[in-house]
Order: sequence, then C-alpha cells, then structure tokens
Amino acid sequence: MPAGMKPLEKFLKKQTTALTRAGGFGEKATGTGTSRRRASLSRVVPFFRETSPESGPAREVFSPDTEEAPCWPSATADIRSPSLSSDEQSSEASLDTSWTPLPADTPDNLALALLDSVAGKRYGNCTETLLDDFMLTHPIFLASDRFQQVLLQQFGVEGKAGEGWPSWDGAERKQAVLSVAFRYLDTYRELLQEEGERSNSFPKELYLCAVQQLSQFPELVEDVLKLQRWTEILQCPRCSEEDKEIRKKQVRPLFRHFRRIDACLQPREAFRGSDEIFCRVYTPDHSYVTIRSRLSCRVGEILALVREKLQYSEDQPTQPGNLLLVAVTSAGEKAAFRPSDEAVFTTLGVNTHLFACEPSELESLLPLPEEIHWSPGDSKLHDMSAEEVATQLVVFDWELFSCVHEVEFVCYVFHGEQARWRPLNLELVLQRCSEVQHWVATEILQCQSLPKRVQLLRKFIKIAALCKQQQDLLSFLAVVLGLDNPAVSRLRLTWEGLPGKFRKQFQQFESIADPSRNHKSYRDLMGSLRPPLIPFTPLLLKDLTFLHESCKSFHGELVNFEKMHKVAEMVRSIRRYRSSQLALDAEPSPSHLQTKAYVRQLQVIDNQNLLFEMSCKLEPKDM
Repeated sequence: MPAGMKPLEKFLKKQTTALTRAGGFGEKATGTGTSRRRASLSRVVPFFRETSPESGPAREVFSPDTEEAPCWPSATADIRSPSLSSDEQSSEASLDTSWTPLPADTPDNLALALLDSVAGKRYGNCTETLLDDFMLTHPIFLASDRFQQVLLQQFGVEGKAGEGWPSWDGAERKQAVLSVAFRYLDTYRELLQEEGERSNSFPKELYLCAVQQLSQFPELVEDVLKLQRWTEILQCPRCSEEDKEIRKKQVRPLFRHFRRIDACLQPREAFRGSDEIFCRVYTPDHSYVTIRSRLSCRVGEILALVREKLQYSEDQPTQPGNLLLVAVTSAGEKAAFRPSDEAVFTTLGVNTHLFACEPSELESLLPLPEEIHWSPGDSKLHDMSAEEVATQLVVFDWELFSCVHEVEFVCYVFHGEQARWRPLNLELVLQRCSEVQHWVATEILQCQSLPKRVQLLRKFIKIAALCKQQQDLLSFLAVVLGLDNPAVSRLRLTWEGLPGKFRKQFQQFESIADPSRNHKSYRDLMGSLRPPLIPFTPLLLKDLTFLHESCKSFHGELVNFEKMHKVAEMVRSIRRYRSSQLALDAEPSPSHLQTKAYVRQLQVIDNQNLLFEMSCKLEPKDM
C-alpha cells in the first residue's frame, strides 16, 4: 500500500469528481445544503489503496449486488419521482385511475401518497417496499416532527374526494394513519425512547384523538389499545425507579478513554446519548481531571464540569479562565471543539485525548509522553492461539455491529453534525476498524526478534483466514490492511522468512482488499456469503456517500424518491446481514478471559511516523 494514502473522504471526492466529469451523473448533489460530516469517517485510515484508472463502470457503485444498473436522473431532468418506485409507475396505467392524483412530490405530499397507498392497498406488495423506503429515509427530506404533524392532521381530517385522497371511508383512512404511525414507532423505537417526553407526546396525542373517535369508529378499538401500549413503551426508561438507579451506577466503557477490565468483559450493548461515562480531560501540563458525563452532552457542559473540578484542585494555582476543549492526536494534531458540539467522545481517534486549555495555550499542547515514546518487548499474542484470538475478534465485532441502528447509516452520511440522532454506535465500529489495523502494525513492529516477527506474521495471516471463515469481513480486512501498512510491508527480511504457503494465502487476501473495479473482488465475496455476516463497514459508508454526493436529493422542492429507494435498499442489506444470530461453537479455555480482555482493550500505536521510525530501526533502509 503506498505511503501517500488518503483518508476516505478525499478518496470519495476524487472518484465522484472523475465520474461527474465523465458524464456518468449530473451535478454534484448539494441537497438542502452541505453539512459537516462527523470527524471519525476520515479517521478510518488507511482505507484502501488509491483506485486504479480502470475503476469499472459507475453502476457498480450504486448496485454492487445486482447486475441491473438503476436509472439515475440527470441534473436537468425532471426528477419528480412517482410516489412509488419506477416499476410501480410503469404499471400505473393499468390500475384504477378514478381518483385525483396527488400534486408534485413535495415532502408533505409524499407522506400523503404513502397514506393513500396503505389505505387503498392499491399496489399490493409494492406498498410494503414503499412504506419501508419512506420509514428509513424520511429524515433526509421530512423532519420527524413535521411527519408526526402530518399524521395527526390526517387522522383528524375527514376524507374528501379531489383533495389528493381517494374516497376511502373514514375508518380506512384512520386505520391507514395508525398503521403508518405504528411502523414509524417500531422503526425508531430505541431512538424515540432516548428522547423521552419530546417523542412520547406524539403517541399520546394520537391516542387521545383516537379515544375521542371510538364511539364513531368502534373498529379502531384494537389500534387504540396498541397506541396505549406504545405510550407505555416510550415511557419505559423513566417509569422504573429501580432500573433508573441501576443505569446510574453503570459506567459505559468507551474503547480507550477510560479503562475498566471488568466492564470491558461484559457483552456490549447499544450506546444511548443519556448513558454516563467516565472520561479523563487533560490540562497542558498533562495532569488530568476525571469527569462523569452523559455521552451526548455538549462541549460547554463538559467544560463546566472540568472548570468546577479545577477550581477545587490543589495543583491549580489560579482560577480557570475561558477554556477550550481540544482533541490532541498522538501525532500532535489538534482540533478545537465548539461549545455547541455534542457527543464528541465517540468521534475521537484511537489514541486521541481531550485537553482543556485557555486559547493562549492551544499551540503549546503536546501529546501524552506515552503516546510519543515506545518500549520494545515481546507481545502477549505469542502465548495466545490464533483460533481464540480470531473468535474473540468475531464475537466483539458482532456485538458492536448488532448495536448499530439501521438509521445511523443514513444519519451519518446525510446529516453529519445536524442529525437529530447521533450515530454513536456506528462511530465506535469505525473506531474499532482503525484500532485493529494499528494493532497489527504495533504488535509486529514492537517485536525485536526476527524469528518472532515471522511467527507473528504467520499468526496474523491465520487470524485473518479464521475471521474470513467465520464471515467477519470487518476484522478480516482490518488485519489485511494492517499487514499492508507501509511500515510493515517494507520489512523485507521478515516477509522473506514467511513460508511460501502463507505468502500465497496473503496474496489472495490482498486481492480481496484490491479497490480496482470498484472493489469487485470484495463484492463478489460478499455475494457468495449468507447471513449472518459482518461487512466491512467503511465500504458501506463509501457507497452511501457516493450515492448521496453524485445525485441530488431535491430538485427545487421536489424529492428524488428514486434516490431514497436506493438508499433504503442499501440499508436493507444491513438488515439482511443481521437476519440471523451469529453462533460460534467454541469451548472456553482456561485462558479465555485473558484473551477476551486483551482483544477488547488493544494497546496500539496510531502515529504513522512513529511506526515508520520503529520499522527503520528493525530493518534499516540500507539492509
């Protein structure tokens, strides 16, 4: 892999620009405005080698799993999609057209068209696809608050022919609204629970409205009872004081920002913004304060907690002034957060730490000493079997991947920092991918003995093979990319000591990681696997990002629902990967817990300059 590798965002921009100039797509999409992406996307490095010129036809980007290329509108075309997919539109002429069609596809009218389809069941199985498309993608073009208002309004309005609704009777209309509302609540259940009273007001209002109309529409009684259960479900996090106290005592461990071995051994559960974590915030002299904070809290709140602790610190000679919160990487790069930024903990790099300092001290901030210096030594990995390590990698990856809500993929790519729901769990999966890559390089480069380095090389290739065999492509490719790190791949003597069988196997693995022809080898492998499996998540985000930036979401006020359908198809692929539970038949050994703790709290060096320096000391350039 070349040393001049670029982060994922630059990689995507280069591909998108090249295809746009070639006339493959219309103008670069801006949607309703360009939003800043969360920082962690660009930190999944190294990603893949630069794409070769023969990167294949553009259709592979949009349709990696099928042979058919979707029809994408040009920038000047009328991209008013039907309120259904193009296949449904082509058959529309053969359907009953005795009702007045809805006007152009503005966001509100798409919601009305959805209700129309559900009420009349006019499109059979296509209605289910339309409903799923809308639920997965509506935050892109219609805010949840507005969508809830539309549902409440339509539930209380009597149907009138000629106003976009066909002449369904009142009961069918109201049942359609409730059916769509239940699907919305089911899709966003965990995220709505997190919002508490703000989200609970919607099912409450709908419930009260439905109760008032029960005498007129007795057929709604089952739906009213279901609505009542939903109000209780969304209240659940607050209804049990005992559960509330238990959650208060829990400390959710983030990978590297606060270490607790006993906590890291527990099965990983999905993070929520209200979860409390411990975190160290450093000062310019490398002393630190430990704060307990909500995961989603604003930077201003973090600084207030830090300021309060510093005021009572014996080591603080003066009162803290106007503080900044800064992320400092092990390479010394600094990024200052704004007071309004939220949920910054999950965006930090593998060895990135938070510093609180005054503006005048910003330039003098340095990484922690342990991040700059390294001590050679034998790896614990020598005493662990490749089978046990691979199994623990797969189990942990599955726990992390299972925690990611499908909608996080859409929020991450389409909304960035403006998202209503933060992609906390997705960001941790990306962080894990980067961590495993650097772990491979760190272990090899810290090993001073040539025979032991060769042994480690063999073990990592075997670990990659076992991860691939167990369909964990996240760790499989992360290990392969770690071995392809320039600081590792330059170790000529180490690679020459590798038996031919392992060299041939690694070449096969490299071909799967080859990005040429739009990652065809990887996509072919994915097509041959059946769930459950763990995909290489950065490539999923690459496809979604490319789709977003190469095709407009809006044309004026009209929604490009064809694009929304394609986004939903990609998200449904994630659902398929997790459609069955991963089961590993492994007998726990006496060293099981030791291996588990090691895999879940990897010690890594993520400073590429330092890794290269270590490599040159092992095998100088003139050797």
